[in-house]
Amino acid sequence: MHRYAFIISFSLLLIAWELVTRFGGWSPQVFPGPLPVFRSMGELIANGTLLDHSVASLYRVTVGFYLAAGLGIPLGILLGRFEGFRYIMDPLIQFLRPISPLAWIPLAMLWFGIGDQPAVFLIFLSSFFPLVVGTAISVRTIPEVYFQVAANFCFSRREVVSKIIVPAIVPDVVTSLRLTISIAWLVVVAAEMIAVQSGLGYLILDSRNALRMDYVMVGMIVIGIIGVLLDWVMVRMGRIESASWGKHH
Repeated sequence: MHRYAFIISFSLLLIAWELVTRFGGWSPQVFPGPLPVFRSMGELIANGTLLDHSVASLYRVTVGFYLAAGLGIPLGILLGRFEGFRYIMDPLIQFLRPISPLAWIPLAMLWFGIGDQPAVFLIFLSSFFPLVVGTAISVRTIPEVYFQVAANFCFSRREVVSKIIVPAIVPDVVTSLRLTISIAWLVVVAAEMIAVQSGLGYLILDSRNALRMDYVMVGMIVIGIIGVLLDWVMVRMGRIESASWGKHH
């Protein structure tokens, strides 16, 4: 049923797209229809342009996202578990968290120049704070009795983390990762329109400057497809990780 719903919804979207193209009053150069766009997609696939830009965007998202996860999740555990540390760090995090990653673009370009580094920095910022806050909240919801039992059995800090905290927060952290990867994917496209000369965001901006709206729409379609695939991967990883922790702990 889910498969049929997917087919029906996208079929309706294509039909609506074609109808708007035919009767909306826009010229094909301003709002191209599905067939010209898919032909242009074939051209970009054939000459390797689409693959190159997609790989560039995915590389930046991967690096920035893994850096954010590698630093944000441990920091979130510390914030959630140690009250004194939370009192010191939480005001700073709450001050920086609402600042849009895009507001950092001028500083990122000044600090890192043009290339991968400013985009990775912006992706890191967009992912880091949601992961820190989500992890800290998850740790704070662990019943205190678990830690009392661990103290009775003389668990070391490492055992407390590996046998109590991590298994308890895995479902919530996976949900945070799933939401955060979507934010990171949004930010990389915006960052690539300003700070780099490759990637899907750059492809859209460059195509707009060249008045190739068909290429612009190709970039938008690929962004949507990759976004869906990234979400699917995170869901699958979450199920595997949860099953793994449940089996071994």
